[in-house]
Amino acid sequence: MPVEPLSQKETEERLAGLPGWSLDGDRLTRSYRLGSHFAATAMVVHIAQVQEELDHHSDLTLGYDTVALSVHTHSAGGAVTEKDFELARRVEDLAPGHGAH
Repeated sequence: MPVEPLSQKETEERLAGLPGWSLDGDRLTRSYRLGSHFAATAMVVHIAQVQEELDHHSDLTLGYDTVALSVHTHSAGGAVTEKDFELARRVEDLAPGHGAH
């Protein structure tokens, strides 16, 4: 079943429930700061596991003590969809366990 792009209004409504996430062009984005490089690396591995479970993958960037995500849905023409928000919510749920803020 194809995934439909969200309207601007739907996107803004969903973003209101995800503090720290924003819309950058046609992508949802978020950066996290962690206590160490090891903590950031562990979070990247955890995010990769979630992405595999969802079969939905973001651009994921590891810095020294930072993790950044940028996501949209390729199969919806590069638009933001509910799949992107599902991934964002899952990442938000795991972030505190890694000490991310």
